[in-house]
Amino acid sequence: MSEQRDTAPPERTEGPGPVPGRAWPMLALATAGFAVNFWAWALLSPLGPRFKESLGLTSFEQSLLVAVPVVVGSLGRIPVGALTDRYGGRVMFTLVSAATIVPVLYVGLAGHSSLAALLAGGFLLGIGGTSFAVGVPFVNAWFPPERRGLAIGVFGMGMGGTAISALSTVKLVDAYGTSAPFLITAAVLAVYAVAAALLLRDAPGRAVPTEPLARRPAATLRLSLTWQASALYAVAFGGYVAFSVYLPTYLKTGYGLTQADAANRMAGFVLLAVAMRPVGGWLSDRIGPVRVVTGTLVVVLAAALVQSSTPALTPVGTAAFLSLAGALGAGSGAVFALVALLAPANRLGSVTGVVGAAGGLGGFVPPLVMGSLYGTYGSYALGLLLLGAVAAAALTYTATRLRRTTAGR
Repeated sequence: MSEQRDTAPPERTEGPGPVPGRAWPMLALATAGFAVNFWAWALLSPLGPRFKESLGLTSFEQSLLVAVPVVVGSLGRIPVGALTDRYGGRVMFTLVSAATIVPVLYVGLAGHSSLAALLAGGFLLGIGGTSFAVGVPFVNAWFPPERRGLAIGVFGMGMGGTAISALSTVKLVDAYGTSAPFLITAAVLAVYAVAAALLLRDAPGRAVPTEPLARRPAATLRLSLTWQASALYAVAFGGYVAFSVYLPTYLKTGYGLTQADAANRMAGFVLLAVAMRPVGGWLSDRIGPVRVVTGTLVVVLAAALVQSSTPALTPVGTAAFLSLAGALGAGSGAVFALVALLAPANRLGSVTGVVGAAGGLGGFVPPLVMGSLYGTYGSYALGLLLLGAVAAAALTYTATRLRRTTAGR
């Protein structure tokens, strides 16, 4: 496949193509599945400060605890995306949701008494994070190219499952004990797994790869789009994941907030990012994803520089974090609008898996860096300056090379 095929977008039609009548219900079901699995994926984050106190964890150990599900869920997207290309979203949503029940019950009933047990449970909770690689190709196949940015953006709102966790986990533990949020989440996962098996349907005529599964990763990695989108998603979605898992710790340590207040503010961050993801996809359908990514990176750079001085939380710090949330959410939607526009149909799951893995890994590193830097210097300033530097590098690449290779899209 040529470089031009990898990067140049197809010609757009004069108007949006027709959307099948079943596309919207399938999108709603897929989004619900993504949200439920992300809810399970994020169960440990709100409880990080509590486990730090009860188990006597260091800042680094606490960061490691909330980051482990992220890295496993990220790397797991690569094989899950390839399997979705072959077997379809109906099968894979059912399997992933059912498999995630096991670690949820383990952590809730037995796996929260030591750091080692929590790390083992967190490792397996990563299964829920792979659901993203199932939903993108599933949704993409139901919509015409001119509507895919919006559709993938709406599906991306399922990352709001982390907000459900942030808003409910601590309250449920305080009211009913540590097992309560895990038992409830496991029950919801079971209901969704049954619903997926009974109600989800793959799009008629979806492209199914013919080459052996073992050959597809190499072919996917030869696409320049895979590497371009991976780098951008590592910044956009990686930044979102990093803040969604580490913000409670940051606010509690850096500003002295209570655990409940920090969790509520983290939920606000997540909800704004979730709301802006379809906006990023919608704008990409109209002005092009590269332009949207460029604009969001400018905002990320500015907000990171402002917050690096640790301003008063009201109003400057809050404004900086909300700006980051909106920009990272819209940027994530725009990156996958680019993927949906340019990826070969029979490799979309594989490309999604690799790009999604890059985004998740982009979220794995910052919490560890922030925890280590705070433990060494007693300040988060350097970590935020590093975020600004990464955003500046991505902005330079997007505004120059990527804009040229995608004809300014």
